[in-house]
Amino acid sequence: MSEQNDAASIPSGNPPATDKAGFRPAVVESVSLETIAASLGIVVPPDSAKTSVTGVSLNSRTVEPGDLYLALPGAARHGADFVPQAVSAGAVAVLTDEDGARKLALDDLSIPVLIVSSPRAAVGPLAALIYRSQPHDEAVPTLFGVTGTNGKTTTTYFINALLRALGRNPGLIGTIEILAGGEAIPSLLTTPESTDVHALLALMRERGLDAASMEVSSHALSFHRVDSVTFDVAGFTNLTQDHLDLHGSMDEYFRTKAKLFSTSRARRAVVTVDDEWGRLLAEEAGIPVTTLSAVPGTDADWTVESAKQRGLGNDFELRHRDGTLLRVHTGLPGDFNVANAALATLMVLDSGADPQTLQAALDEYDPFTLSVPGRMQLISDAPASVVDFAHNPDALARALKAVRSQEPGSRVIVVFGATGQRDQGKRPTMGAIAARLADVVIISDDDPHDEDAATIRSEVLAGAKAARESEQLTCEIVEAYPRELAIRRAVELATERDTILIAGRGHEVWQEVKGVNLALDDRVELRAALTARRFRISTDKRIES
Repeated sequence: MSEQNDAASIPSGNPPATDKAGFRPAVVESVSLETIAASLGIVVPPDSAKTSVTGVSLNSRTVEPGDLYLALPGAARHGADFVPQAVSAGAVAVLTDEDGARKLALDDLSIPVLIVSSPRAAVGPLAALIYRSQPHDEAVPTLFGVTGTNGKTTTTYFINALLRALGRNPGLIGTIEILAGGEAIPSLLTTPESTDVHALLALMRERGLDAASMEVSSHALSFHRVDSVTFDVAGFTNLTQDHLDLHGSMDEYFRTKAKLFSTSRARRAVVTVDDEWGRLLAEEAGIPVTTLSAVPGTDADWTVESAKQRGLGNDFELRHRDGTLLRVHTGLPGDFNVANAALATLMVLDSGADPQTLQAALDEYDPFTLSVPGRMQLISDAPASVVDFAHNPDALARALKAVRSQEPGSRVIVVFGATGQRDQGKRPTMGAIAARLADVVIISDDDPHDEDAATIRSEVLAGAKAARESEQLTCEIVEAYPRELAIRRAVELATERDTILIAGRGHEVWQEVKGVNLALDDRVELRAALTARRFRISTDKRIES
């Protein structure tokens, strides 16, 4: 799923229902309404002061008995419209703003109502208070937060794999899934709402997990989803053009990301300084920073050296200024996965891991050779067939370079599109990148949303054709839709020496077209097309959770 969908999920009274029961700890010590009100600087009537609260919810359909229901204003509806449903489900109190209060017949309401001027800003602190998600007097999971444009998901999976190799018991809060011990919970947002984040942290503590890694998107920071969460180590991957439909400019996008690197949100950080934004972040961060560079000649505390391809992946060394050396391998292709593995290694090291123990775990378990769903995920070896989430110009360029084979006569065939109603300026840019870096460019649909799919394709096509003409490129450019047909076309054109890259949707299993979710999984379609041509499917080597 793309982060663009996060913006659409800002509560408009009643966001889509999900199975929140899996997010909550089994036991929550009650908090009195008087204590909650005091934390907000308001007073409740004496007859309501002792009301016991054992949960908090933004969605009336996920309210459980004992909950404080947060009736927030939204783009289309106000949460106050759904107070009757919340009460029927067992809510014992409501928090809202003046507009919400005016919608409620307070004299007829059977539960107390708390009124604050900025209820959205109160959500994180209240969830932290009610769930005691990171209490100072108890052991809590070591928390890793990863932000940046590209690489967040893979880096969190790498962190968890390394922690497991070290004998730790970590959880995961991310784009693809949420792991809190036991069965995985599918994720609907890059970062869940703050009510769920704090409930998850409490659940992890209850289940004895001793660490957790979390993707922290710019939407999460903008929409208060990680308020009152303190990360032990924050990590920064890179910053490239994306989400300008929300932020308006790269500077504002950067400023939003930089909020994570403050004393109120993190204790220390590892920052990749291979772009101007990383260097600026390292200078301006308000917390201790360890710098990392995967680009030769860049000044940093740790640098990647002696990178050498082994199979699809790479061996490399991490060297500190003082001469300390770590030997690392990742089985995932691309120099960006070298950078992701290096960042994961240093974040775990900065959390207090012993370097010698860390090296032993890297040597014995090879933790960075794993299959991350929809992130450079290998489906077939011959032709080499890969599904990746690359959905912006930088990510697409990196992915195409990563999959280029050195075998004579090998071609790169790419299938991709662009998302509707999002950052239209990147469409021709992505078309041009594909034309430069692929031999066969098949332009199809991503998630059109409510926009005309043909219009989106035409803008991507225009960029590809303009680059081919002006730069005298030799690539073949094809328009094919629907997407499953485009994937079949790519396989039909491929020989065993070629490489197929299906880019843009990664792990996603639904395609949104005119408000309708259509079942579509690039991995399933690619496997079916390869099988139809009798190509061999690779074994999925996912690390055990």
